Amino acid sequence: MDATARVRALVADVADPEIPALTIEDLGILRGVRLDGGVVVVEITPTYSGCPALAAIREDVESRLREHGHAEVEVRTVLSPAWTTDLITDRGRSRLAAEGIAPPPPPGTAVDPDVPCPQCGSAHTEPLSRFAASPCQALRRCHACREPFPHLRAHR
Repeated sequence: MDATARVRALVADVADPEIPALTIEDLGILRGVRLDGGVVVVEITPTYSGCPALAAIREDVESRLREHGHAEVEVRTVLSPAWTTDLITDRGRSRLAAEGIAPPPPPGTAVDPDVPCPQCGSAHTEPLSRFAASPCQALRRCHACREPFPHLRAHR
């Protein structure tokens, strides 16, 4: 593994502050990592403009790299191309479901209004609120198990 790949692996493992079960790589917001002389340059894209987690992510990336001996770190925000839920990795989708959060549909599929329940798998669910714990999530309820659950809405 070369130096850039080792540094990228350190950064990729930084947890998302809103959904700590996901890393920033799982979420698809890690756009690039490169070594520019003695500086580590990291590019991240917020899930939406004004994302309040961006400052925390930046601090966590800088802390992780400094803990591993990289004194000079530059975290850049990249707005184009915009982030979409299609960038969430398969591992990220699996981790969302394991946390009881219905993931958005995979890339290339239609946005299905029948979101399956992450608890029991039933497709008989209904929306309760357009927003849940974060602006990226909606709140739904399952008719089969009666459990409410968050749903990470598709953003394309």
